[in-house]
Amino acid sequence: MEILAVRDLSFTYAGNTEPTIENVCFSLEKGDFVAVCGATGSGKSTLLRCLKPELRPTGELSGDILLGSEPVDSLDRRAGASRIGYVMQRPEQQIVTDKVWHELAFGLENLGVKTDVIRRRVSEMAAYFGIESWFDRSVSTLSGGQKQLLNLASVMVMQPEVLILDEPTAQLDPIAASEFIATVAKLNRELGLTVIIAEHRLEDVVPASCKLLALRDGRVAAFGSTRQAAAELFGDGLLLGGMPAALRLGAALGEKENCPLTVSEGRRFIENSFDNRISSREHCREAVSGEKVLEFSDVFFRYERALPDVLRGLSFYARAGEVFCILGGNGSGKSTALFAAAGVNRPYSGKISVLGKNIRKYPGQSLYKNCVALLPQDAQTLFLCNTVAEELKDAGVTPEELPFDLGGLLARHPYDLSGGQQQLLALAKVLAAKPKILLADEPTKGLDAEAKMIVGNIFRSLSRTGKAVVVVTHDIEFAASVADRCAMFFRGEITSCDVPERFFADNSFYTTAANRMTRGYYSGVVTVEDAAELCRANGRKRP
Repeated sequence: MEILAVRDLSFTYAGNTEPTIENVCFSLEKGDFVAVCGATGSGKSTLLRCLKPELRPTGELSGDILLGSEPVDSLDRRAGASRIGYVMQRPEQQIVTDKVWHELAFGLENLGVKTDVIRRRVSEMAAYFGIESWFDRSVSTLSGGQKQLLNLASVMVMQPEVLILDEPTAQLDPIAASEFIATVAKLNRELGLTVIIAEHRLEDVVPASCKLLALRDGRVAAFGSTRQAAAELFGDGLLLGGMPAALRLGAALGEKENCPLTVSEGRRFIENSFDNRISSREHCREAVSGEKVLEFSDVFFRYERALPDVLRGLSFYARAGEVFCILGGNGSGKSTALFAAAGVNRPYSGKISVLGKNIRKYPGQSLYKNCVALLPQDAQTLFLCNTVAEELKDAGVTPEELPFDLGGLLARHPYDLSGGQQQLLALAKVLAAKPKILLADEPTKGLDAEAKMIVGNIFRSLSRTGKAVVVVTHDIEFAASVADRCAMFFRGEITSCDVPERFFADNSFYTTAANRMTRGYYSGVVTVEDAAELCRANGRKRP
């Protein structure tokens, strides 16, 4: 039974002349799980927000959106709030109360639902999502993963017919992201819930989906069953670059028919199709030998005297000429360490050295004059002006000088950009400071595969000129391809550190899909390119 139909949908933001999405058409059956993919700025978030009138941006819309047989714009506020659920990219933007239990009850209270019904629904959802142990806590004490799970539970307590999620795992670590997608897939299976999810991290989303909707420049590039639609992307390097590793490997090796989607399918494909006479790659990255330009020595930090330590004897260093990537769970202290390196967080014990000098001995703003620059996780904190052009002018850089294209966005307000476009604009402003040490907190959040490659090339270019780049990231694939060294952050300290080939070799969860597909059959593989290289070197098995 058709539950959602989108017919000839176009949308143009106020003040713009060109539509962001144009002539979009698709329909969904009840119980479908649809993955929406596309390049940064392709219109994914705009499309999703158009489906829920309460969140629709200001602009001109044409076409039809039907929920069942009713236009969504004809739904009263009560029906619109409850029948279409929406989970945003940034958990903090959706939480409106101070306590977990109140957040769960808030939507139902506003609908005027009876108290006994609210209590029953809230208790059921808290039990289903495993929220009971933190039911009475303040939302400010929750990790990113807990906040996003709370948002999902707060939407599900309204019993929606359609659940829309806009990059819900963008700020989650790999384990929390995988668990979140598994929870959404479980809701889809067990409740027959129709799910529409836009993501750049598609490793878990695409295999869980039954349909795939790909957008290119605001238009539908492919739509249909997941395997069918994915096969249509084989000639499109930009869209294919965001697909799961198994599918990218199959495409690289010419396996269009029955192309693998999951890690287990990819592993069977490799073992059944290719020899392993050559079981390992010939070379492995070596650690950079430049001077130590950033060093933490037994650093302790807490946000308040009565609170526990966030950094607990943290010691590490970054060298000139290297890209150093730090991975770890939400709430482990990674961002706190980065802000300490930027002089924002002041440790109560230990020492931080920048360019061989104690960070406390940099007077005034001298630390930030061609020395240290921080790209924060929330790009919007760097925006001060009303247009992209003014932001670039404020930073002293022209659009022509940028290694990526923002030309078509110059008249837009920075807050009207997609999450990925905001990241690129923020990076442009930070790079304009010409730092010797660049600190980047989740720099690939919201970026498509091509934009990630551009950012990776920028970081590698900086390192080749003797700069140090320290990256905190949940993006394991990015770290594997860009880093000279990777480190694992756990409970306020670094527990392991090595070059990517050795760092990812024995990890079960903090490792790449390519490594999981090849482990035990090939060694030294961390990227899809590594796996494809070994497969080609070994050749196809003879029938």
